[in-house]
Amino acid sequence: MTTALPRWLYIPALLGAAFVLLPLVAMVTRVDWVAFPALVTSPSARDALWLSLRTSTASTLLCVLLGVPMATVLARTRFRGQALVRALVLLPLVLPPVVGGIALLAAFGRRGMLGATLEVLGLEIAFTTAAVVLAQAFVALPFLVVSVEGALRTAGRRYEVVAATLGAAPTTVFRRVTLPLVLPGLLSGTVLAFARSLGEFGATITFAGSLPGTTTTLPIQIYLERVTDPDAAVALSLVLVVVALIVIGTARHGRGAL
Repeated sequence: MTTALPRWLYIPALLGAAFVLLPLVAMVTRVDWVAFPALVTSPSARDALWLSLRTSTASTLLCVLLGVPMATVLARTRFRGQALVRALVLLPLVLPPVVGGIALLAAFGRRGMLGATLEVLGLEIAFTTAAVVLAQAFVALPFLVVSVEGALRTAGRRYEVVAATLGAAPTTVFRRVTLPLVLPGLLSGTVLAFARSLGEFGATITFAGSLPGTTTTLPIQIYLERVTDPDAAVALSLVLVVVALIVIGTARHGRGAL
């Protein structure tokens, strides 16, 4: 039996839904459907979309490889300065992306803290495709950490304690008990990280620039087209919305299957 909701709640709920949907509907009405196929299949559009998908996938994998251990350490250990560490890890959530791009330049740019050393080794990161991946991962990592850490805290430690009591090694407990327990949260965080990477703009254009075929992702291409070809910008924006909806829908379907 479900508890009835106060009727007044539906008014702000509908207003909130309208606030989100109205701009999207307005954008759809501005699409030039006759020219739409040509606009979204132009060489620049295809290159930008393909680059966004590739770099978002790479940055999401990087977020998983780094974020799951980070979330596990934050959720399962206690150490001095932990609150500060958590705040720093989550800092990109509230920083303007362009600030993140400047910070990445300060670290990995040619004159950055590590950039000069990397250049001596023959590695250049700034204004390359690798810079796109790092910029996307920088802004997307906190989303995965928040999701996985929350799932870990909700799941508790009782099953892990039982497994350890029965003689399972720490790595076995993590692989066979912890990860399956938080799989829905991990899936949700992975999708959020991918979606955030796919829509990243500010840090990317600051740290990687807008080199066609190399660093011009779909959001950057939309920004550039906004000035030169508004119809193309609207059409590409709709493509990005559709891709994001597919990602979110796939994630919800996957969580339901779990």
